[in-house]
Amino acid sequence: MWSWAIQPRISPFLPSAHTLEIAPGFGRATQFLLPASAKLTLVDLAEPCIEACKKRFADHENVEYHVNDGRSLDMVADDTIDFVFSWDSLIHVEDDVIEGYLAQLGRKLRPGGTGVFHHSNMDSYRDQKTGELTIGNEHWRATSMSAAKFQRFSAAAGLRCVAQELIPWGGTDFTDCISVFRREAGRSRRHRTTQIRNDRFFEQVQQRRAAEIREVTSLYRDAA
Repeated sequence: MWSWAIQPRISPFLPSAHTLEIAPGFGRATQFLLPASAKLTLVDLAEPCIEACKKRFADHENVEYHVNDGRSLDMVADDTIDFVFSWDSLIHVEDDVIEGYLAQLGRKLRPGGTGVFHHSNMDSYRDQKTGELTIGNEHWRATSMSAAKFQRFSAAAGLRCVAQELIPWGGTDFTDCISVFRREAGRSRRHRTTQIRNDRFFEQVQQRRAAEIREVTSLYRDAA
């Protein structure tokens, strides 16, 4: 997953002087972020995950570990983060949590700092009349979150949602979104979010179609 899904998408933002990973779990992506980060801060709601990461990365002196309440980034100083990343975890949190994290990251990111979040797009499949979802939720995605909301939350936090890749996860519906956002160093002339729908995400990753992956991930290079 790292080599064929994650790394091609975040490589334009690495190496990083100070990386923040939210909800690292047991460190499956952390192990690859470490050599690309002069300093790495891990924040997770689950204490067992943080304890596991402490043991796994005990030989690395450039890592800080924090257990939070699933919402707060108070342990991170303002204007210190160059790159913030979360994969396959925030996909399960509702819109108020994403909104709260983005509001804080508007201060925690350095000017010019960038983030990549993997989050839910389920709310875009909601019947406006009944309020009910129009598709199944086999992968337990947060039902109140969407790509459009991410754009609005970013703008409210003083961030700019630069790009979004909508992807299906084990199906045909675009239940997931990967969003790139930035705290601009100065006044930005670009305001629109570049958005693509990649309906072959899993096919490309599983079959390692490098040429197709390079074409799709040019979105991220352009966002850097």
